[in-house]
Amino acid sequence: MSFVEGKLPLKLKLIHGFGAVAFGVKDGGFLFFLLFYYSQVLGMDAGLVGLILLAALLIDAFVDPIIGYLSDRTYTRWGRRLPWLYAAPIPLALAWVVLWSPPGGEAPSTLGLLGIMVAVRVLLSACEVPSVSLVPELTSDYNERTTLFRYRYLSGWLGGIFMMVLAYTVFMPGENGLLQQEGYPAFGTFGAILMAVAVLGSAYGQHHIVARLPETKPSPFSLKEAFAEIKEAFSEKAFLIFAAGGLAAYISQGMTFSISNYLNLFVWQLDRVTFDWAPSWLNGLTAYPFVLAISVIGMFLIVGPMHQNLGKPKSAAVSAIIALVIGLAPYALFLAGFWPEIGSYASTFLYYAFVIFANMFGVVIMISASSMIAEIVEAFEERTGRRAEGSFYSGNWLVQKCATGFGAALTGQIIAISQLEQGADPTTVPMSVLSTMIIAFAVATIVLALLAAYWLGRFPITREQHEARIAARAASATAIP
Repeated sequence: MSFVEGKLPLKLKLIHGFGAVAFGVKDGGFLFFLLFYYSQVLGMDAGLVGLILLAALLIDAFVDPIIGYLSDRTYTRWGRRLPWLYAAPIPLALAWVVLWSPPGGEAPSTLGLLGIMVAVRVLLSACEVPSVSLVPELTSDYNERTTLFRYRYLSGWLGGIFMMVLAYTVFMPGENGLLQQEGYPAFGTFGAILMAVAVLGSAYGQHHIVARLPETKPSPFSLKEAFAEIKEAFSEKAFLIFAAGGLAAYISQGMTFSISNYLNLFVWQLDRVTFDWAPSWLNGLTAYPFVLAISVIGMFLIVGPMHQNLGKPKSAAVSAIIALVIGLAPYALFLAGFWPEIGSYASTFLYYAFVIFANMFGVVIMISASSMIAEIVEAFEERTGRRAEGSFYSGNWLVQKCATGFGAALTGQIIAISQLEQGADPTTVPMSVLSTMIIAFAVATIVLALLAAYWLGRFPITREQHEARIAARAASATAIP
């Protein structure tokens, strides 16, 4: 049975979602700034940094199922998840500081950077996997689970956007601010504090609801048994279909986010756009996080009705196609010569409009996919008699991390293929370089979006099947004397 029956209190939704701020801070740093920082500022080869990102993610991704398995089998008077949420945030914060303040202020060795990245990602998993595994435990309601993910994604995105705003306006402000090394250590320190506060605060806020001894005591830990159970969970048909679609969607997301600073600076030249009516710190580039915030608020408003009317699989598939068309439209118009003058108000605000709607539907894909996992948990329990929230959500993380790592690595290769020079002046980059960058990005985006739409749209668990399964489980529990 779930911890809460009926409609979830708003306070619980906000507190649970607040924990995802740490994930948003990490995602904003890794996807928007890390590749740029280590390649354009510290002077490492972009292709090499992209490969290190991929290697770190692959290593971490295969640790995640063990974390999920251990979380499922944690047996304390505080429940299965809370001990992890209290133990991991402080070490995570320390590792995050080191990532943005490498010893000596110079680029570390390949192995050194790999080690730091792995530490950050493993510790974040130790926070995020137990936290998100609480969703199917808190409620069994189809719509309320979507609502929890709405708040998680809203909090995560706003946390990442908040750090982007601070990066552009406080830590790395002014002309060529992103190319100045001095602000990145402070960016990392502030983000570390915010991560720790978010995870610890969310855990404490949910303590009175979830801190209870689990109903059954697990058998002693066995590595062989752990991998056997993980293999069994990952063999669930619904999970495999989700994984195929999620893999494509997450690769696309990782590539889109990690290449955004390159496109915003070198194609759209947002840093050149100033607003006479605005404060001096607000320009085309520093306004970009606010544009993303508008898109996330839009997502928050539309994802519930979409799931209500279309269901999660069709919502994901439809959103993938819409995001593809809207997201690539500006680049097609730019290459065709139908775009307004770069650096003008018309160019900037038209680009913003496309970004708002493309990102809005892009996030709907992610929420739909993540929320599907909760339904897989009950299907697996019906087949095996065991609940494995941690295993399945760590599986989601495995897919996501492999995919976003590949997406970031793909960006590194796109930048290398385009032959963009380190520290290049955005106003003097040859059109041939920009065209190569855009075309490679567009081809990859099209392929990935179509794959995501196809597989997520084929997810086999409908709302009706889920509700029938929950009703049968409740009836069975009632029948037991």
